[in-house]
Amino acid sequence: MSENRSDKAKEIHERVMTVDTHVDINVANFTDAVNYTQKLTNQVNLPNMEAGGLDVAFFIVYTGQGDLNEQGYDKAYTNAMSKFDAIHKLTKEIAPKRIALATTSAEARKIYASGKKVAMIGVENAYPLGTDISRVKQFYDLGARYMSLSHNGHSQFCDSNTGEKEGVWLHNGVSDLGKEVIKEMNKWGMMIDVSHPSKEAMKDMIELSKAPIIASHSSARALCNHSRNLDDEQLGWLKENGGVVQTVAFSSYIDTEKDKKYQEALIKKIEVLAKEQNLELIPRNDIRKLTGKAQDDAIAIYMKLSKEAKSSEDNSLINPVNVADFVNHIDYLVGKIGIDHVGISSDFDGGGGVEGWNDASETLNVTIELVKRGYTEAQIAQLWNGNLLRVLDEVEVVAQKIQAAKM
Repeated sequence: MSENRSDKAKEIHERVMTVDTHVDINVANFTDAVNYTQKLTNQVNLPNMEAGGLDVAFFIVYTGQGDLNEQGYDKAYTNAMSKFDAIHKLTKEIAPKRIALATTSAEARKIYASGKKVAMIGVENAYPLGTDISRVKQFYDLGARYMSLSHNGHSQFCDSNTGEKEGVWLHNGVSDLGKEVIKEMNKWGMMIDVSHPSKEAMKDMIELSKAPIIASHSSARALCNHSRNLDDEQLGWLKENGGVVQTVAFSSYIDTEKDKKYQEALIKKIEVLAKEQNLELIPRNDIRKLTGKAQDDAIAIYMKLSKEAKSSEDNSLINPVNVADFVNHIDYLVGKIGIDHVGISSDFDGGGGVEGWNDASETLNVTIELVKRGYTEAQIAQLWNGNLLRVLDEVEVVAQKIQAAKM
């Protein structure tokens, strides 16, 4: 790439407010001793955001799917509240001079203009609502500006994309309770996120919603046949609805086959290193079953060995999914539904990341690739913030109308 083009990309990157709509969090990183003012081993923290020019992060109140009973709902609610508390602590107590919470596009732009980083909040899985619809307003008041009605596994509100694997469905779309949640989300101004729900649930949501919807972290199924991606029919619905799909830099959703080969080669290297260093390596699937310190220790060992394996000189077997592969999805989506309906997300600290955009410090590389493909500064601004914030504004207008009509 020519130096002129690289310089041009840097200039554009500095002028454009970059918004990543999906960044997971671990509450252990929001304490007085360990927090985002430090360059932690995670992908998104303030030093990484500042180094890479990532301006706005939607931090995610994520809850895994559990049992559909009162005990499950209570546990999920406690988890969700701990994550809301962590985000508020970051912006109010830990680093108020470096990052602030925004709940509107105007607030986001104002904070960005002041030189601070911007935190926004999304809810991944409405499961913590239980059967208490009033919690939609509670989450809204805490700053949540989008929410998905399910994650991996069917919730009380709708079916998940995961049902596709076995063809087992709970609601055949959105449940009656889910319909009430959609009304509440429209009423208060919360974007409906369709990234994890099933195709049938997405269809129901678009029919039920009075406002545009988003897919907060999904890519194109035509390029990668994964149930987490949107097929051309779904993309058509989204365009007609006026929504936006936030292309996600999650390697196995970008190119499943390429990623599988890379991961297999990487695991072999990691296993060799573990043996050499006499470290206990716990398989990734088993790590998920652990809790507390045992899980933290297992993750730390895996991350350490993974980093060493990636940086070793013997990389002949490794050809990871990269930024160019990621931007191929952006190109496809723009070609299919138009520049007005496409955005960008990472799913950092939740499994996301591709070679070249493996953490927030490498965010410039996405803009460099977009410039390389011929996108103009105005188009890059749309992809990085304009389309998503336009939907947020439209959802807010719908909410104001609904509230005014009920007064």
